[in-house]
Amino acid sequence: MKLGRVWLHWAAVSGLFFAWLLFAGCQTSKPSQDFSEVPGVATTAGGGAPGEMTSPNGDNAPRTSEILQVGDSLAVLFTDVVNPIPAFEEKIKDDGTITLIYNKVFQAAGKRRGDLEKEIRAFYVPDYFRNLTVTIKLDQGTRFYYVGGEVKAPGRQLYLSRITVTKAIQSAGDFTDFANKKKVKLTRVDGHTQRVNCLKALEDPSLDPEVFPGDKITVPRRIL
Repeated sequence: MKLGRVWLHWAAVSGLFFAWLLFAGCQTSKPSQDFSEVPGVATTAGGGAPGEMTSPNGDNAPRTSEILQVGDSLAVLFTDVVNPIPAFEEKIKDDGTITLIYNKVFQAAGKRRGDLEKEIRAFYVPDYFRNLTVTIKLDQGTRFYYVGGEVKAPGRQLYLSRITVTKAIQSAGDFTDFANKKKVKLTRVDGHTQRVNCLKALEDPSLDPEVFPGDKITVPRRIL
């Protein structure tokens, strides 16, 4: 009888122990939740912090709309100095540069405004000024390109991102039936021009020049 009671007692204790193990296992085996499955939490393809915005290809490169471009009109303000300095109104040249006080040339195209402001200040302080605040204002109205001639919707087109001559023509409704597609004229902001054979450019992207804000594209009429 005593042995039977001992065996029953041992079986009851063992059952409780295994039940506890089973319960603990169910609690700890639940997989961790992925932030990508939580509504309202943004993640990055490159493993960045939640909420961090990235470019469409998944890297942390800034968006094109945040980057200064050739042809952009800038107002560069120098403040917090003893003697006032007039604002510099500069258009980014075809080589991507602007020229500021003391004839100093800065590379502007391809940079964010904030980064360029820091670079300009670092050059002038403390060698030229003890204190200086640099502020760059961008004239958003300059971010257009122009398509004219034998296209279906000629006129000013809003510059949103990188674009080539053939794509710019498509944004203006594409060629008319009378367009000379072999002799399209591209005029840069600084006045330089080049001819583009769009028939070849459609086959070979290396022959399709990039268009920048302020550029003008003219499609001539072909001789019938």
